[in-house]
Amino acid sequence: MKIKALSRSTASQQAPGTSVVRQQRNLDPSQHPFERAREYTRALNAIKMERMFAAPFIGQMGDGHIDGVYSMAKDPGSLERFASGSGDGVAKVWDLTTREEIWHTQAHENMIKGVCWTPERKLLSCASDKTVKLWDPYNTTPSAPPMATYLGSSAFTGVTHHATSPSFAASSSVISIYDLSRPSSSPSQTLHWPTSVDTITSVAFNQTETSILGSTAIDRSVILYDLRTSSPVHKMTLKLASNALAWNPMEAFNFAVANEDHNAYIFDMRKTDRALNILKDHVAAVMDIDFSPTGQELVTASYDRTIRLWDRARGHSRDIYHTQRMQRVFSAKFTPDNKYVLSGSDDGNVRLWRAKASDRSGIKSARQRTKLEYDQALIKRYSHMPEIRRIKRQRHLPKPIKKAGEIKREELGAIKRREENVRKHTKKDNLKSRQNEREKMILSREQ
Repeated sequence: MKIKALSRSTASQQAPGTSVVRQQRNLDPSQHPFERAREYTRALNAIKMERMFAAPFIGQMGDGHIDGVYSMAKDPGSLERFASGSGDGVAKVWDLTTREEIWHTQAHENMIKGVCWTPERKLLSCASDKTVKLWDPYNTTPSAPPMATYLGSSAFTGVTHHATSPSFAASSSVISIYDLSRPSSSPSQTLHWPTSVDTITSVAFNQTETSILGSTAIDRSVILYDLRTSSPVHKMTLKLASNALAWNPMEAFNFAVANEDHNAYIFDMRKTDRALNILKDHVAAVMDIDFSPTGQELVTASYDRTIRLWDRARGHSRDIYHTQRMQRVFSAKFTPDNKYVLSGSDDGNVRLWRAKASDRSGIKSARQRTKLEYDQALIKRYSHMPEIRRIKRQRHLPKPIKKAGEIKREELGAIKRREENVRKHTKKDNLKSRQNEREKMILSREQ
């Protein structure tokens, strides 16, 4: 009997250009009993390295403003340009790549309450001096007068531009719709809830469903308007007032509000009897909120001198950013490329942060990218492990924030215990049903 054996040359087992023999690997899991342990160790090292290299703060923009920064707006035609307005009436346009101002002007006599860009890259600013002004930062000098001025009957608190048509909305005691194509300074439409006469604090156009407009007011209401019928559609009253409203750019029906009760709420405009999610970690009023361009994350600015980043599906923040000198934060925005976050605070500085604290913007080799992707996959796979979860969540907070958080938890716990004691000693006939956590803040709804 003749047997012919398979034989291969050594060169066929070598990588091109080397003399090292390639070893065959058996992928059978039963032959690798320590694979899971090795992967867990790698995941632990990866999350430790991620936290070690976390450096979210990049720097501030130029010399900032003389007064506090109370409003910011992203240029729709550029990834690296944005505008800011301060309490002394100065508006500035910044360049992210150089971190320097490229244009500034004394836009108003009083505090600038809102700025926004038009699709033609003109800048609108509104202030407490009852005017809205149109500027052309890229084609005029800082000393040039405004292209147009629109007058109102009371102090303006916010401004937002329509996604496609040449019109914008400015909020005061009512919402005034102005047409940029008309030279007249009088509004073409005026919107308000019939029974409400309180000041409207913010206004925002839906950039997807372009005829929908949302606003918040100091009477604790959140009101939605429809420009097609020139009338308000829905009013929702919360327990405390909201300071800002932002629409989800990827899901046209969802919006988020920043509230005075230290929380932010995400709602679906089609079903406003309950919140989609409650974002609760701040220890002071939330002053501003903004969705990321992907619609999956949010950034909030708070009176507690911090900004927080959130996953829209989770109730607690994934990261908190702060510096020793940063004062109360009144505005925060994602950059259009989703990689950075901008914040404007009461100390006059505009700060630039990384959206992912340990991420770096330099060019990475293919090997580096593969290693980072592998590490992230391991962290995600073992994220349920207690040690990895603890390291991933741990943050060093300023002492006042930490102490305020402890006091807040203690107070909320006491309220919950008191409610449970009342329920325990109440007859079943008089016992009210438990109210869902996502419905508690809504006092009333009107159509």
